[in-house]
Amino acid sequence: MTFDVTIPVLNEEATLDPQVRILYAFLRKHFPDPGQWRIVIADNGSQDRTRSIAQALSEELPEVHWVSVPRRGVGLALKTSWGQSQADIVGYMDLDLATDLPHFLEAYRAIAEEGYELVYGSRLASGAKVIGRSLKREIASRGFNWLVRFYLDVHFSDGMCGFKWLKRDVYPALHEGGARNDGWFFSTELLTVAEWQQRRV
Repeated sequence: MTFDVTIPVLNEEATLDPQVRILYAFLRKHFPDPGQWRIVIADNGSQDRTRSIAQALSEELPEVHWVSVPRRGVGLALKTSWGQSQADIVGYMDLDLATDLPHFLEAYRAIAEEGYELVYGSRLASGAKVIGRSLKREIASRGFNWLVRFYLDVHFSDGMCGFKWLKRDVYPALHEGGARNDGWFFSTELLTVAEWQQRRV
């Protein structure tokens, strides 16, 4: 199955080039067919050199593409990228690559081979290791996810982890069901609507 990896970015001139190259090398190693995948840099209204760096990467590396999103908002960046995609699987990860890249292989297999419709990473799952996170952020994250589960009647463990993948043909139904936020909450909406629709998650 083909897939697009979207990386939403905002003013990331310092880290964009090296991080994309790390991801690119990983994907080339594990998915050698050049027509199977793309990295899509979604420039979310950056004011620094992010756009020019993204353009340079897309000119040098054939599997790297970029889209310009005029207004800020992670949700808007993802919706713009996925709306232009022709891949079987779409998804995103944060530029810091905080989720170890081998987990992408697990996510890909879960969708391509095991029939799941949406796969997400969780920093709160049993056995998950989160490095360098302050106690304040840990408490805030757990509190947010508890409120989401309580008020929206859902059961997923982490709505905000920047590591989610889904079948592209499922996305229109998720959007129609309410996953429409232009900002950071879009990530949580995807999981919420998927669970409400009884998708395989």
